[in-house]
Amino acid sequence: MSTTSGKTLGGRRAQAARNDEVILEAARAVFLDDPKAPIAAVAERAGVGISALYRRYAGKEDLLRQLCHDGLRRYVAEAETALDEPDDWAAFTGFLTRVVDADVHSLTVHLAGTFTPTEEMGRDAMRAGELATALVDRAHASGRLRPDAVVHDLGLLLEACAAVRVPDPERTRQLRRRQLAVLLAGLSSVPDADPLPGPPPAAGEFDWRWRRRE
Repeated sequence: MSTTSGKTLGGRRAQAARNDEVILEAARAVFLDDPKAPIAAVAERAGVGISALYRRYAGKEDLLRQLCHDGLRRYVAEAETALDEPDDWAAFTGFLTRVVDADVHSLTVHLAGTFTPTEEMGRDAMRAGELATALVDRAHASGRLRPDAVVHDLGLLLEACAAVRVPDPERTRQLRRRQLAVLLAGLSSVPDADPLPGPPPAAGEFDWRWRRRE
């Protein structure tokens, strides 16, 4: 009796996990296309009832927050993986390639300011910054990264790649990787290269985007 109940509970949990994955995939597609779309559009795209969606998320803001926090966690995980790479330049470029492929920064560009971040997200953002700084420091130590490049340049680079989008997902991936290669060439250390123009992006310069917009 208990075994049967356990199997039933496990099956329900597995189904709930699958439903949640479908909902998040649908929400990502819907809100990247239109951040102002109603939550009902997510339920319709996911093929679930609105009640099933509300059982998991109290409202649209909770769903937006989950999407962005998942993206932030992915960024942290990829940075941690990169730091295990023994080759400093390969660690740096491999990290950027994986983050571009994961399309993390499309969420930043489209959804920043549409919800109130949690304290946990703030802690994860600090961790992300620490890890990215470590990767940039290693890239500088390798002699491959131009000396006037700073860690805050990475956000702009990743957003530039995220801006590349065509209807075909595979073609989007190809074009983003091409864009990344062009940008990395610009960040590579070259003898007698002209300095990068203007002051570099500063810590916190783009934090205004995350203030909740009404």
